[in-house]
Amino acid sequence: MRPALRRAASWLAGTWAGLIAGVGFVAAPALFATLPRGDAGRVAAQLFGLDATIGVCVGAVLLVLCLRLARVDSASGVSSRFSTEMLLVLGALFAIVAGHYAIQPMIESARRGEGGPSFAVLHGVASAFFLVKFLAVAVLAWRLTRAPAGDAATPAVPTS
Repeated sequence: MRPALRRAASWLAGTWAGLIAGVGFVAAPALFATLPRGDAGRVAAQLFGLDATIGVCVGAVLLVLCLRLARVDSASGVSSRFSTEMLLVLGALFAIVAGHYAIQPMIESARRGEGGPSFAVLHGVASAFFLVKFLAVAVLAWRLTRAPAGDAATPAVPTS
């Protein structure tokens, strides 16, 4: 069961990293290159909102899978019940909540001129959280493709 769980988590994390890269590094810049700035901003905000919603859902599933993997590793004595993979998922989820659900409303009020930090500063902070999320998910996908510590091949011992 453990290899299948690890494979599923690896596939899901890799797909999530590809989605983040596609939205943030391909779609959004293409929007600003082809549409008027205001229209591109509105469409990009919709894309990033969809990305955040999908991210919370996928992150929750990955958290459950990583918890299950850590539980199996802990039972076999390989590692603790709190794994690096779980920390990466939690970091990505924190970046989503902070970057989209906390900063985005502040960006909207800055756009309306209601005071507080400037649009540029808030946009920079949101972009930094987006980059942290991408890096956490990419590292997670990479770590899940590696063989777990307990599955390392043992060296052959000569019998004669």
